[in-house]
Amino acid sequence: MKIPLCKIYTDNNEIRAIKEVLKSGWLAHGPKNKEFEKMFAEYIGVKHAITMNSCTSALQLAIEAQNITGEIIVPSFTFVASVNAIVVAGARPVFVDIKNDTCNIDASKIEKSISNNTQAVMVVHYGGQSCDMDPVLNIARKHKLIVIEDSAETIGGEYKGKKTGSFATGCFSFFPTKNITTGEGGILTTNDDKLAEKVSALMSHGILSTTLKREKQKKTWLRAATYAGYNYRMSDILAAIGVEQLKRIDRLNNRRRKHAAYLTKKLGEIPEIQTPVEKKFNKHVYQIYTVKVGENINRDQLVIRLRKAGIGASVHFDPPVHLQPFYKKAGYTGEKLPITEKMAKTIISLPMYPQLKIRELDYIADRVQRIIKELKK
Repeated sequence: MKIPLCKIYTDNNEIRAIKEVLKSGWLAHGPKNKEFEKMFAEYIGVKHAITMNSCTSALQLAIEAQNITGEIIVPSFTFVASVNAIVVAGARPVFVDIKNDTCNIDASKIEKSISNNTQAVMVVHYGGQSCDMDPVLNIARKHKLIVIEDSAETIGGEYKGKKTGSFATGCFSFFPTKNITTGEGGILTTNDDKLAEKVSALMSHGILSTTLKREKQKKTWLRAATYAGYNYRMSDILAAIGVEQLKRIDRLNNRRRKHAAYLTKKLGEIPEIQTPVEKKFNKHVYQIYTVKVGENINRDQLVIRLRKAGIGASVHFDPPVHLQPFYKKAGYTGEKLPITEKMAKTIISLPMYPQLKIRELDYIADRVQRIIKELKK
């Protein structure tokens, strides 16, 4: 049996949407982007959503557009893109530890890492579950810090009934491994009109008006850069895919939640496995389904043997960012991160996607149990 780590969910609606865009002759950033942005903003519950070529670009512009050049507090237990965006934008990351149960930022560690140079906190909603936002927001208000939500892994996830990406400046990813996909792509969400305007300009060469808007002007050729910007635009083709994907996101997320509950029940019978914790105030959408193994089990061997058995197991994230070559050499260390380093050595990501079958979930649980028994001999 072959069970990949993830599998995209598409049907004829995406194919039809792509054909319509191709026939329209408008392939660059255009009408479908506006449609997708409007839908996404309404779904998240914010005023503005701005499509881009990646979540990394969204994170970078969230920093640049808010003139952040000092320190940004961020967890090291994340994909390197989160921190790369900080450095590329001209700011400096300060790493803090995570909570053992959710692998999300430990709010109790934030305040002691604040210095006179701290300007922002970047939370990373890990694997489909929101951070505990109330204490983060309280600390941010107290110290006048900007909050940025890296919600790449938590599209549709909720904290106390409110969707991630709506508490502050939200940044989402539509990479094929995410809950919905456009192939490559990202989006930034905000309720700040001025921020939305500046981000929209920065992601399109620093020009305030879009090509679509200029088509309605008398002098369509007038393009004046207000900022030194970038080309971070998403094409209309990808936006058309996003429109169709977003129409079914709740159904897809509910399937993930159902599969996760089943797998948690099966794996919960294995003493050496700690299954995911879902906080009662959260709605976890399981972009990643992770378990932690006991210290008496060789995690790496378990992953390798699962892969040999046809199960696309992986690890998110080892090494954590502060132990990666560039960041070690550059000296971006900060406080000691014992939980982060422990998680990097004990966590395993198991297959999770809407199309999983019960027999596949049973096979995953069975093979995990068998291999652990073998490793204990």
